[in-house]
Amino acid sequence: MPALSALITAANDWLSIDAIADYPGALNGLQLANSGQVTKIAAAVDACLPVIEEACATGVNLLVVHHGLFWQGAQRIEGALYRKLKLAMDHDLAIYSAHLPLDLHPELGNNALLVAALGFAGEGRPFAPWKGRDLGLRVSCDLDRDELLARVAAAVGETPKLAPGGPGRVRELGVITGGAGSQIYELAATGIDTFLTGEGPHWSYTAAEELGVNLIYAGHYATETFGVKALAARWVAEFSGIEVCFIDHPTGL
Repeated sequence: MPALSALITAANDWLSIDAIADYPGALNGLQLANSGQVTKIAAAVDACLPVIEEACATGVNLLVVHHGLFWQGAQRIEGALYRKLKLAMDHDLAIYSAHLPLDLHPELGNNALLVAALGFAGEGRPFAPWKGRDLGLRVSCDLDRDELLARVAAAVGETPKLAPGGPGRVRELGVITGGAGSQIYELAATGIDTFLTGEGPHWSYTAAEELGVNLIYAGHYATETFGVKALAARWVAEFSGIEVCFIDHPTGL
C-alpha cells in the first residue's frame, strides 16, 4: 500500500506543478490530505459533490481531478463546500488537482492525448503562449473537415459543434482543450485555419465565421477527461497495490 506522500511527490515531479503558472483558483497539487495511505484512486474532471459522494461510496481514498475545490478563491466553508470537505474527511479521501500542468504535459496532458486520439500522435507543435507557456498544440495536416469532425466525435464520445468559417480542407489545426473559444481572435492570427477546443462564448461562433476559421466545440468536459485518466494510470503503473477507476459526471458543456 503506497503512501500518499510518495504519490503526490511523484505527480508533482511529473507535471512540474510548481513551475507552471495557472489561474489563482486552480491551487494545483494536493488540496486535501488523508491519513496517509492509498489503495484506490479515482479520476474525475471536477471535484463536485456528486463525484465526491461516489468516490466515498466506492472506497476511493485518492481523487485526482482537473478542476479542484477552490476555483472561487477564498470562501466561507459552508454550504456545498462544507458538505464536500466533511464528506471527504469523514471517508479519509485525499483530493489532488492539476489544471494547466495537466493540460500541457507532453505525455499525460489533455492536449497531447486528444491530438493523439485524432491520429496525430507526436505531431503537435506548441502554440498559443500564455505566461511563458504554450497552452495548446498545432498540427500541420491535409484532412477533409468532415473527416476531422468524425475523428473528434470518436475521440471524445459525442458529436462536436462546428462554426464553419474556414476551408473544407484542414491544413493547420490548433488544439486547446477546455474553454478556449474566447481566444479565437489571437489564435486566428497565428495562421491556423481550424481551431479545436471544448467550448466558447456565443460570440466566438460569429467571430470564427468573420475570421475565416473553422471553430470546433468538442465539449469542455469531454476534452478534459484524458489527462486525469492518464495520471491515475501512471500512478498505478509506478506503484503496486492500487486500484483505479474513472468517475464520469458529464456536464454536457
